[in-house]
This record gives sequence, structure tokens and C-alpha cells, in this order.
Amino acid sequence: MSAAGRLSAADRRRQLVAVALDLFAERGFNATTMDDIAERAGVTKPLLYQHFASKRALYLELVDGVSHDMVEAIATSAAAASGPRQQVEAGFAAYFQFVATSTTAFRLIFGSDIPDDPELSGALRRVEAAAVDAVDVLIDAGLEPEHRRLLAQAVMGMAEAASRYWLASTDDSDFDDHQARVAQATVMARRLADMAWAGLRSVHRD
Repeated sequence: MSAAGRLSAADRRRQLVAVALDLFAERGFNATTMDDIAERAGVTKPLLYQHFASKRALYLELVDGVSHDMVEAIATSAAAASGPRQQVEAGFAAYFQFVATSTTAFRLIFGSDIPDDPELSGALRRVEAAAVDAVDVLIDAGLEPEHRRLLAQAVMGMAEAASRYWLASTDDSDFDDHQARVAQATVMARRLADMAWAGLRSVHRD
């Protein structure tokens, strides 16, 4: 490879992360090997190991990165909203826009392939817990913590189920148009926010 075609260490690492994300989401953790990642990235396996000590380390870094991006998007969007109802819709909008624009990342976290490994499956559960945390703070503080947590879990479950349905019923070509994806995410956010807000407003505080 020519000098002009070589990537910097940082760019190479980003490339490897992107390739690994695609493969893990497509095949699952167990069925993906470091050989697969190196081959698709067009690098040698020794070079891959220069960046990541193991497949496990690479997977955990991916999960942590996706978790951070998703939770930050929800929290930032909700914080900029003007009121409680708007916060709920903004949180949904950020979540669905994440699904629409980072479909592979969503499938990595919420896909059907859960590694049969306590550490790795625990990392996935922490992502879900972090998302619930982001929703928890948007719910009326007048509720008991356990009550609020239960509702936050239900809201996230609703969002995840709706996202799975959306992805399963939408042709992949529909996701090629970024503007169309964001528009669909906005519509979904408004519809689910209407239902969630109506339910949250009627919650009893006992």
C-alpha cells in the first residue's frame, strides 16, 4: 500500500471499529472471528491485534461506545426541551433518530444474539439500564423511586418494541435517505410520546 493510502493509527482504529460493528450486528458475537474482521477490513490479523487485545475487548469497547452515544443523545435532546411533555417527545425523538441513523448499532445492542457470557451479556444489560436511567429523570419526581423506575422501564420497553417493529417492517432501501429517516423518526416519536404522556399524567402517586 502506498504512503498516501495508509491510514493514521486513529483512522485505522475507527475503521476497524466500524467493520467490527457491522459484523457483530450481522452475525453476532459468537459467529464473528478476528479473522473475519481483519479480512473485511483488508488488514492482517496481527495489525488488528495491535489495536485490540482480543475479540472480547473489541466487543466491549463497541458496546460502551454505542451506549454512551445513545444515552447522551437522549439526555441532550430532553434537556433542551421546554417542558415535561416536550421532554418526553424529545427523548423519544432522539432515541428513534438514533435507531434510524445508527441502525447497525441498535441491532448490536438489541439484536437477538446475546453472548452466552456473563461479562458480555452484562455489558448489554448495562446499556439498557443506562437508557432507563436517562428516561427515569424525565418522569415526575413526585413518584417514589421504585415507581418511577418501573415506569421508565416500561417506556423504554415500548420504544424498543416499536423500533424492532419499525426495522422489521421497513425495507432497507428506505434507510438510504437520511432526511426521510429523520422524518419517520420524528413521526414515531410524536405518536409514542402522545401515548406515553397520556399514561404518565394519569399515574397515581401511591
